[in-house]
Amino acid sequence: MALTSPSWCFSVALALFCGSWWPQVHPALAPENEVPLRPTTWLPEGKITSVTLPKGRTRRLYFTLKKKAPAMSVTVSPCDLPIEWSLAARTLKDKPLKSLQWSSKKSMPEVWWRGPGTEEKIHSFNGNAVDTYTGPSYSHASIYILKLRSKQHNTRATVYLYEGLGPSGVFPTLPADPRVHTLGVGMTSVTLSWAPSASVTNLPQTQKAYDYCVLVNSQQNYPSLCGAQESMRKENDQKQEKKERKRRVTVWPILKEWWWQQWDAYPENQSPPSSVTDEYDGLQCACQGTESVCTVSELLPDTQYYFDVFVIDRVNRTSRAYEGTFARTHEEARPVITTLREGELRWVAFPDRAPNSEQFFTFRPRGWQQSGLLTLQSCTGGEKVKVTVSSKGQVLTSQAVGGDLVHIWLQGSPSYLIHLEREGTTAAKVSAAGNPDLPGGLTASVKMQTSSAYHHRGVPSLPSTLQIKSFNRLRGCNSVTLAWMGTEERSLYCVYSRKLGKQEAEAAGAVSALTAPCLGPESRSDTERVLCKYFQELNPRRAVTTAVIRGLEPGMAYVFDVYLMRRWGIPIKYASKMVKTRKEC
Repeated sequence: MALTSPSWCFSVALALFCGSWWPQVHPALAPENEVPLRPTTWLPEGKITSVTLPKGRTRRLYFTLKKKAPAMSVTVSPCDLPIEWSLAARTLKDKPLKSLQWSSKKSMPEVWWRGPGTEEKIHSFNGNAVDTYTGPSYSHASIYILKLRSKQHNTRATVYLYEGLGPSGVFPTLPADPRVHTLGVGMTSVTLSWAPSASVTNLPQTQKAYDYCVLVNSQQNYPSLCGAQESMRKENDQKQEKKERKRRVTVWPILKEWWWQQWDAYPENQSPPSSVTDEYDGLQCACQGTESVCTVSELLPDTQYYFDVFVIDRVNRTSRAYEGTFARTHEEARPVITTLREGELRWVAFPDRAPNSEQFFTFRPRGWQQSGLLTLQSCTGGEKVKVTVSSKGQVLTSQAVGGDLVHIWLQGSPSYLIHLEREGTTAAKVSAAGNPDLPGGLTASVKMQTSSAYHHRGVPSLPSTLQIKSFNRLRGCNSVTLAWMGTEERSLYCVYSRKLGKQEAEAAGAVSALTAPCLGPESRSDTERVLCKYFQELNPRRAVTTAVIRGLEPGMAYVFDVYLMRRWGIPIKYASKMVKTRKEC
């Protein structure tokens, strides 16, 4: 065991001998180099003060009033979470000695807190709303104590002290009805209204010190701008949380945790966070001046939104929140989708009073190859119709449909969405004679047919020309000879004839009027069919077939139509041909 040093023993003896000669200090005081266990914070008058509230820790703010102050008001604004706060007046039984000298490490409130006295609670509140206490000053009070506490999570609040009668004028006033009302709800917009604030109406129009700001989100209503900004900060923090954890290196984690638990105030060399005056800077909301009606647009259909309105004082940098509301936008109008059957021939007609009308169809090809053929033909030349074919949300093709046949090869998808849209505005009416599915008085009709293709690998071939030729030398009194171009595929060709009267034959355009391009064999009478034949020629240049039409009357005019009948697709109609038999042979 080491011997005790003589110098150390002498120091201890000297301290014990001289201890009785040390002056006695006040029991409420501690040595000057002692760190106070409960650091105190003065609450300034006429200034908005931001206070952090750690979870479960009580923060205390102290203030005194001037001797001539008749009344006071204390306004506490929670940020994003409910808090509980109370105001009390403390009266000392014995005032501290005037001869005591206070240092920066010892404050007057701390001495009064430790000293004997009585404390009277003046006001208390619990919630997340802005609350203000207004009352007379206590002449016998030595000091006022404001206690704030958050039970849920770490949060912050702002406190404002005002000495005097009446409102301070720092915060905007809310109307008697502080609710936000919904005037109208659409598919992508919502119209809101609210009662004007007296702070705005009492201000001359030349002064622009106030603004109404509308905040829209899809999560919740916010009681204050601070709460809205805090929510945005949390969202941004969550996105960068993983990156920040990797970069953070805490050398003294135990000391840091202990320091936070022991101290309720900020260190002397650290400034508190920004006050409530800067809370709306950078906030994503629409500030529209002093109008109390606002239409929020560019919303998503069938989505619930929350709307908050804040009145902001730009001079004092303060705000008040109206009671927010919520609304759900209307559901987007879903188009009626008609299922097309295999090989179904359909007439699609658009009403005359709907220039931008559209119709949707769906088709599922049969077979494991999932291939099919879509054939379309416009029945009215004055209207423009566009067809768009898509599958799984991707557009495969989009093109205009005219008098000529449009073939679209479908391959590789189990289902196809066919969108027909009318683009023109000309009301060119089409006759529906012979077709019960096409009512009269409708325009922009389209003939459409869908079929599954089992053998083909593409669009079927078409004749090189759709003109019908007649031979004058082979024209007799009771017969005529016709010729037309065929294809290399084996197909059925049917010839129809119609006898014309004298007036019809002489009238201009009689042939085109009687035989519209969209009218197929289904619109013709069986008595008009005079011939059907199969034809096939592998060489397209030599794919010419002829037919002799007999049993005609001498000196009469006939209109001949040839239809190319296929296993799938709309029958192809050749251009009508008018031929007159000879009177004398």
